[in-house]
Amino acid sequence: MATFAPGQLHIERHALTPKDVSYNLKISYEVTQDPKQGKGIQFRMHGSIQDRNVDETFWLPKEDAYNFARNVTQIAERYGIPKELSSIGSQHKHYDLMFEDIRQKLNMQSGDAVDVRHFE
Repeated sequence: MATFAPGQLHIERHALTPKDVSYNLKISYEVTQDPKQGKGIQFRMHGSIQDRNVDETFWLPKEDAYNFARNVTQIAERYGIPKELSSIGSQHKHYDLMFEDIRQKLNMQSGDAVDVRHFE
């Protein structure tokens, strides 16, 4: 199950077999300004994974904000979801809504120039 509202994605899955995984997560986000890197998105991933409480934050600069799923996957793996099941963004429709919301919040357009120093 997944639900989206601007600024927040909620994803939930209940294990159906002993080898399956469970999680109930909210990924909230907002535009913030970093003094050195400029505008970006502050993310907070909180809830539970495999019955373990999760409350993790991460910040991504504007140029890298679309890559939030990589950070979400890494956090999921740290909390015990096996690599082959760690792509918890399988609700593509909801991730698409989140991508569009982030694009609008950051006023990003296709072809915008990027600061390559943010990728070093």
